[in-house]
Amino acid sequence: MATFQEPVTPPFAAELGSDVRQIQSRDYRSPAQLQPGGVLVVGAGNSGAEIALDIARAKAGHEVWLSGRHPGNLPFKFDGTLAHYILKPILLRFIFHHVLTIETPIGRRVRRKVLSQGGPLIRVKPSDLVAAGIQRVPRTQGVRDGRPMLSDGRSLDVANVIWSTGYRAGFSWIDLPIFGKTGELDERGGFTRDPGVSFVGLMFQYSMSSTMINGVGRDAKRIVDAIAARPARAVVGDSRIAEVA
Repeated sequence: MATFQEPVTPPFAAELGSDVRQIQSRDYRSPAQLQPGGVLVVGAGNSGAEIALDIARAKAGHEVWLSGRHPGNLPFKFDGTLAHYILKPILLRFIFHHVLTIETPIGRRVRRKVLSQGGPLIRVKPSDLVAAGIQRVPRTQGVRDGRPMLSDGRSLDVANVIWSTGYRAGFSWIDLPIFGKTGELDERGGFTRDPGVSFVGLMFQYSMSSTMINGVGRDAKRIVDAIAARPARAVVGDSRIAEVA
């Protein structure tokens, strides 16, 4: 299931004028989807920043605004030679995998921030946005006269709005007592209060690397080992008896 199932769109999106084309970040493929005119990308995390760059660099005549809080960024060029051979292994294979975990104080602090605010920009730096001519604007908080309104009171006369405003988990189909009072999944390391229900692929499930290939494999092994270690129990159904873990 992971954590990114249902895109979140603010309720006021329905108040935008019918002449404004709205696209969810998961549905964005290229600037060819846009109609002529300005573009407001709402949400300045990794997806929003990379989509804004893609549109601006296409040189298709779109003025681009990026709305939202700057989430911070890695202090080095992620695709550079130094990063590839030295910094990436340290960051992804050691810090993300062994230091930033639910077992360490710093990992628990970072986890709370990541789950509530999102992670830092990985490939994009503020200077990249400036160089591409993208205009940074504050949070989009409503609609005025059919156009998006910013928290500073300005309205932007744009023809396109791309929503990059996050996701919710999409666990509504699960009818089990494994959720907290506000509906959040009550788990630790992928294990819930129900011994028969575990998860893999959750954001920061055990570590910062839990949604990466090297991290999800470790999480899956922990879950599978725990299941395999449980005593077998007999299950009777359809006149057949099977031993299951």
